[in-house]
Amino acid sequence: MLICSTKAEVSYDHKALIINGQRRILLSGSIHYPRSTPEMWPDLVKKAKEGGLDVIQTYVFWNGHEPSPGQYYFEDRYDLVKFIKVVQQAGLYVSLRIGPYVCAEWNFGGLPVWLKYVPGIVFRTDNEPFKIAMQKFTKKIVDMMKQEKLFETQGGPIILSQIENEFGPMEWEIGSAGKAYSKWTAQIALGLSTGVPWIMCKQEDAPYPIINTCNGFYCEGFKPNSVNQPQMWTENWTGWFTEFGGPLPNRPVEDLAYSVARFIQNGGSFMNYYMYHGGTNFDRTSGVFVGTSYDYDAPLDEYGLLREPKYSHLKELHKVIKLCEPALVSADPTITWLGDKQEAHVFNSKTSCAAFLSNYDPIYATRVMFRGFPYDLPAWSVSILPDCKTEYHNTAKIRVPSIFMKMVPTRTRFSWESYHEEIPSSYDVGTFAKDGLVEQISMTRDKTDYFWYLADITISSDEKFLKTGVDPLLTICSAGHALHVFVNGQLAGTSYGALSNSKFTFSQKIKLRVGINKLALLSTAVGLPNAGVHYETWNTGVLGPATLYGVNSGTWDMSKWKWSYKIGTKGEALSLHTVTGSSSVEWIKGSFVAKKQPLIWYKSYFDTPVGNEPLALDMNTMGKGQVWVNGHNIGRHWPAYKARGNCSRCNYGGIYNEKKCLSNCGQASQRWYHVPRSWLKPYGNLVVVFEEWGGDPSGISIVERTNK
Repeated sequence: MLICSTKAEVSYDHKALIINGQRRILLSGSIHYPRSTPEMWPDLVKKAKEGGLDVIQTYVFWNGHEPSPGQYYFEDRYDLVKFIKVVQQAGLYVSLRIGPYVCAEWNFGGLPVWLKYVPGIVFRTDNEPFKIAMQKFTKKIVDMMKQEKLFETQGGPIILSQIENEFGPMEWEIGSAGKAYSKWTAQIALGLSTGVPWIMCKQEDAPYPIINTCNGFYCEGFKPNSVNQPQMWTENWTGWFTEFGGPLPNRPVEDLAYSVARFIQNGGSFMNYYMYHGGTNFDRTSGVFVGTSYDYDAPLDEYGLLREPKYSHLKELHKVIKLCEPALVSADPTITWLGDKQEAHVFNSKTSCAAFLSNYDPIYATRVMFRGFPYDLPAWSVSILPDCKTEYHNTAKIRVPSIFMKMVPTRTRFSWESYHEEIPSSYDVGTFAKDGLVEQISMTRDKTDYFWYLADITISSDEKFLKTGVDPLLTICSAGHALHVFVNGQLAGTSYGALSNSKFTFSQKIKLRVGINKLALLSTAVGLPNAGVHYETWNTGVLGPATLYGVNSGTWDMSKWKWSYKIGTKGEALSLHTVTGSSSVEWIKGSFVAKKQPLIWYKSYFDTPVGNEPLALDMNTMGKGQVWVNGHNIGRHWPAYKARGNCSRCNYGGIYNEKKCLSNCGQASQRWYHVPRSWLKPYGNLVVVFEEWGGDPSGISIVERTNK
């Protein structure tokens, strides 16, 4: 039976959201529709419901829906209406975070790149061009939801809408223009008349009646800015995202459950897991240096499988919270100290009683007396007593076994063919010349990761190096993100940045000969920034200075030379990643297939392994590039970027220091790359790899994600 089949009023008071006249304790989980496939959606939502959730929360991804001005796309993974209807059919509610800025570790924070080049625009401030575009898209989404009758007041599942996203910290830095913008966003949201409440997360000055909400690892002390509003938590971080060059983060379920129980005992009534299913950053959708995997250590892993004991332990917690719901929505808690770091929160109404017994000590377990009975509380835990007598759940007592997922190789074997990507010449078709060094995205408009900088270095016969036999030093400063330097067709070296600082400097001696030397710089973007004040002004690519030191006539400043440029690779132009494009060039086969060489395209065909287990490509022997299967871009691969960090402790706000919250140091940040089964045929699937650095394709394999 569908819970969203009839019209209902959605309102709120200081205790909770009120749906059809009933206060509700609502447990929610984020599942982002473009980070999985439509074929996966029903199972993901079904598992979320079975896990005890009431609500599915998602952002709306503007750049996916409006890839060029006025040209809209709502199909396949971007079929927002279909996704919401899947949730509705499962009998769950929807929290729709329209934004349309989303952050989300998503390319450009969800804003379309073309927006950056609207004359006079400044993002997320009191700027007319931005406000016009933002209001137009927001209205389009709301009108679409209304047309499909998807708001709860129309009989649909949407009970909440969000405008903007985590703008409070930006407003503080921007000043008065930011404050004016936040007020304006609230006004346009209310003017759209969705019939359901609007929220603004991390926005302390959200104008009433918009509800400001909390994001973070802990929100038990959060209070909305009005006493007439409920305490809502839009992002309880179940883990953290993976960055290229970073270790794998995880959050112990004991700590996650503890954070939920503390929030509920302190009066919280809406709590959302970010993420409940993280999924995959297919295509080129990840933000700068964000991994292709968006697993997030979520209860449902990247492949949609149960992560145990996280999934089942939280399911048990949710069930017990629901048992407490009558008392929680009817009474405010009475708080009593049971010890120096122990506390009891008791919700006592005329018909029900629920108690939460908490031990805030991060190290020591203790025994407390409550209403004449003893209760043993582990360190950093909450015991929940739905009848104020019997402990039904303790957040630190795991009752389900851990299940360790494995990546098991299949019998699938590849027969690789290779094609050498050509290093362009200044005279090639499609190249163009400009004085000085140009910013990359202004040229590519993010249609490709790749941008070539081309120049000739002419060494005359009488030009001598400062020291005989010592090669000159080439120094190139880049705004990011990675750079491959070729001299006379040979790779001279590679440099790259990191999430903490995408800028870097290539500085290396290069071999030059008398005459004309061909310098080719392949600048590679690894996603675009997704957060920060006016991040639309941040640059990518080689901006200089660029110098050559060690020639007799002094240091050469190459920054102001006339450079030639080319957008993208030849393989992209030939569509080598598609079935038709792969036949447009002569591929090398057998023992002549290139290995451990830069700028190589590889292709092979394979049959789909039998069974239903999720599949992935093991790319551990490769360097950096992109992968396609049957024309679908499964994302950027970069296993050569090894994880750096401190794997002995947590790197975020948790007190659970005895748990190892970082792992995989010294290994590839990401080794396996999800291949959805719905993208495969039974036989003859085409896999294409573009390798920038140089790898050994013979080590690539198809693996199954399984616990068997």
